[in-house]
Amino acid sequence: MATFSYSARNASGALVKGQIDAADQNAAAQAILGRQMIPVQIVVSKGGKAKSPANKKSKSGDKQQFSLQMDLIAPKVKLEDLVIFARQMHSLMKAGIPILRAVNGLAETSNSPRMTTALLDISDQLERGRTLSNALNQHPKIFEQLFVSIVHVGENTGKLDEAFLQLAVYLEREQETRKQIKSATRYPTFVVGAIVAALVIMNIFVIPTFKGMFDKLGADLPPMTQILLGMSDFFVNQWPLLVAAVAGAVFMIGRYVKTEAGKLKWDRYKLKMPAVGSVLDRSLMARFCRSFSLMLKAGVPMTNALNLTADAVDNSYVGKKVVGMRQNIERGESLTRVASNSGLFTPLVMQMIAVGEETGRVDELLTEVAEYYEREVDYDLKSLTSKIEPILISIVSAMVLVLALGIFTPMWDMMNAHQ
Repeated sequence: MATFSYSARNASGALVKGQIDAADQNAAAQAILGRQMIPVQIVVSKGGKAKSPANKKSKSGDKQQFSLQMDLIAPKVKLEDLVIFARQMHSLMKAGIPILRAVNGLAETSNSPRMTTALLDISDQLERGRTLSNALNQHPKIFEQLFVSIVHVGENTGKLDEAFLQLAVYLEREQETRKQIKSATRYPTFVVGAIVAALVIMNIFVIPTFKGMFDKLGADLPPMTQILLGMSDFFVNQWPLLVAAVAGAVFMIGRYVKTEAGKLKWDRYKLKMPAVGSVLDRSLMARFCRSFSLMLKAGVPMTNALNLTADAVDNSYVGKKVVGMRQNIERGESLTRVASNSGLFTPLVMQMIAVGEETGRVDELLTEVAEYYEREVDYDLKSLTSKIEPILISIVSAMVLVLALGIFTPMWDMMNAHQ
């Protein structure tokens, strides 16, 4: 593989210069013709001859080492950065700015070091003749497959500005949903953390004080008090074992969840969790419908769209169901039938999918379904705190009751005995 510098005439007759990677001049000419341009001159660029395997290996190793350093040092690209990138690219493409110039400009103004590095690499690949979608695909940790596919469709249809607008709207909605979920879970997380901290403090500092008093009095202690004292003694004297057990459990569970079977079970369990399971289920359905609608609206074939949507939902259980839908569609079944067999959708949603398939407006009605689910999620998130509060109050009440029975009952017994 060598790098060639070329001059070519585009459809309007303007002279275009650039670089392209190809096996030889004939392959380079074919690639240029494939871009609807007529080659005028093709020459091997300076230093563009094929590198020896050793040099390639060295360069690849340097690139991998640099990528590893970026992973360790630079923070990850946030969803907000992708939204800004999509919005800016939409504006620049709509204004008629060349892609290479737009990417270089965004690389200079980006506030994310990782995004800046990626955009500079994308710019370099564009100069070598690669398409934007191909260049974006080289950075899967930043641009997921759905993002790349929409850009690819926009390139092929000549509507790259509309593709970035669709991506911006989709990512903005995803960002808003994540903020709502984070806001709704902040209070329960804080309360649970406070309960755990109170439990540790009582076992380490409070209960041992009463233990000393009970030992001096030498009274017979009720079973609840003995349980509390035993638990406190374990906390104080066996805390290294406790820490090791908790750390080991977390490690083993985390390792199991990373396996295919473990992730499938965990993702399925999350949808059945009390109080929050229904919220997660509706949120995933909203993401599925909006992603699927986005792909169909962009012109991606239905089977490919289902494949990409299975990855976009970020839940292996739902993703497996979606892949099953794709396989059944490939066998000739209708979308309505496979959606019904999946068991993922409510009857109301099934009716909308059926009407969309009959009228040829599946993408439009899927957008309606996504908005319906998103409204449901908004309502559920606003009422989530009120649903969880009774559970948290019950936990706190149980802790107070146990302490009252374990600490104050023997004290009352001793006072009555002295009287």
